Amino acid sequence: MSRIAIVSAMHEELRALLPLVEGVRVERRAGRVCHLGRMCGRDVLLVLSGIGKVSAATTTAVLLDGMDVRALLFTGVAGGLAPGVRVGDVVVGRTLLQHDMDASPLFPRYEIPLTGRSRFDADAAMSDALAAGCDLVLRAPHAVLGRFGITEPPRRHDGLVISGDRFVATTAESQALRHALPDALAVEMEGAAVAQVCADFDRPFALLRTVSDRADDAAHVDFGRFIAEVAAEYSRDIVQAALPSL
Repeated sequence: MSRIAIVSAMHEELRALLPLVEGVRVERRAGRVCHLGRMCGRDVLLVLSGIGKVSAATTTAVLLDGMDVRALLFTGVAGGLAPGVRVGDVVVGRTLLQHDMDASPLFPRYEIPLTGRSRFDADAAMSDALAAGCDLVLRAPHAVLGRFGITEPPRRHDGLVISGDRFVATTAESQALRHALPDALAVEMEGAAVAQVCADFDRPFALLRTVSDRADDAAHVDFGRFIAEVAAEYSRDIVQAALPSL
């Protein structure tokens, strides 16, 4: 196996990455449109995951079971949770957890039943490559940030990212998550499902998230525009910088 899958949660990110792929050919599997080719001298597969844990898990299983994929890189946006994780920052997910998994009292809260674990670690070497790519890209000024009221230079954060089948968009919800999981940096809707499937297949993965909001009552403001103008460009540039080292 030699191919690296780059999985995007949003159409805008996929569209930003596709022009970098040479010799593109398309295969369709389980309703997914897979774009195969070469990027930065590497064999790659680009695909849209769909939104939510089931869509992401299905996509991941399809890729790992029958598409000659040896490793998976997931890109997208997330809501910032931890203090200091600001809009425009980038998070490298080192550990993933499903915040809406609760089979208690049969199993401890957050634990995936019958696995004995609630947290899944990303591949250290892949994550390190993403972190180096982030540092390189974030050093360059991004003129669009000012249009979103972002005046501080964006920063990279590494650590826990939590996932659930709900777009967290109220202050009460985000405060509850911070109280329950104080080490969580950001919240999104797919990453921990991808992590669980990759663990089942014993394949490495890494996760990159641009912080689009603070997962509070203002989380919907300019969401689509931010993805198109900031997050998609970050994903493209960071993936391009990191790919030679993956």
